[in-house]
Amino acid sequence: MISQYLYAPIEPYVQHSLQVDSTHTLHIEECGNPEGIPVLFIHGGPGGGYSPIHRQFFDPLEYRIVLFDQRGCGRSRPHACLTNNTSAHLIEDIEKIRRHLDIDKWLLFGGSWGSTLSLLYAQTYPERALGLILRGIFLCREQDVNWFYQEGASRFYPEYWKDFIAPVEPENRHNMIDAYHDLLTSHNEVARMKAAEAWSIWEGRTSNLETDQNTVNHFGDPFHALAMARIECHYFQHQAFIEKDQIINDAKNIKQLPITIIHGRYDMVCPVNQAFELHEVLPNSKLIICNHSGHSAMEAEITKALVAETDLFAEQ
Repeated sequence: MISQYLYAPIEPYVQHSLQVDSTHTLHIEECGNPEGIPVLFIHGGPGGGYSPIHRQFFDPLEYRIVLFDQRGCGRSRPHACLTNNTSAHLIEDIEKIRRHLDIDKWLLFGGSWGSTLSLLYAQTYPERALGLILRGIFLCREQDVNWFYQEGASRFYPEYWKDFIAPVEPENRHNMIDAYHDLLTSHNEVARMKAAEAWSIWEGRTSNLETDQNTVNHFGDPFHALAMARIECHYFQHQAFIEKDQIINDAKNIKQLPITIIHGRYDMVCPVNQAFELHEVLPNSKLIICNHSGHSAMEAEITKALVAETDLFAEQ
């Protein structure tokens, strides 16, 4: 049970609707202590959205907790929209949120794609980061994407992989990202929704050390799946709109910050070598490998480690 490690459920004290350009309006909420340490929860995907349980990683007496849905997902609008949806746009959105909320510096807390975006933002605006608490490191390189969507994880989950490749014609399976991109942007709504469900369920099934049906059901929800699949595939087809090895190469920008890296030993979505490689270029960072865990933040060992780190940061 992860609930024993999390703080009790809370409700936001204010919600914001922030128009960031002529297309996109972001949903933002704040909860906890308005006078507390500002922390930004950066969700995964891209396209995953945040959930109410994500408020519970932080002591509500100590933290001013900010959560938002990135472009095209959750309660941000328009839904599943790919227009003006790149890493550069998301980095600037975070900076617009910071200014809108009149926050000088904040702690960045993100897992999976949330770790990617946390790192990209901190490397762009290091003077605005108090520190980073990261989980399930995703460096977003070609080999990292190929592991999960072409060959690698497929060897550990052959029965789930069979369902993932099913929407794609056999002659197109040599490049699953391109094939899925065609399906997810097609005008055939049935094909589009079928592909979105298969894409998202593949991730849901492989996110926990033991497949968790509640996670699979959440990922398979059509509203969630469409945004997740379309936006993820859009990013991965464009190498996440970043330079080759950008996160590793720009690590020097944030070496002065307190950084904790938490990663599951048996993470099949983002293998643990990515956490190790990041730690190697950030020698002052703290690396915690959870030996009985996969990818999800909702694995007990990872949840416990994340909450312990937010408590420790608040104390310091």
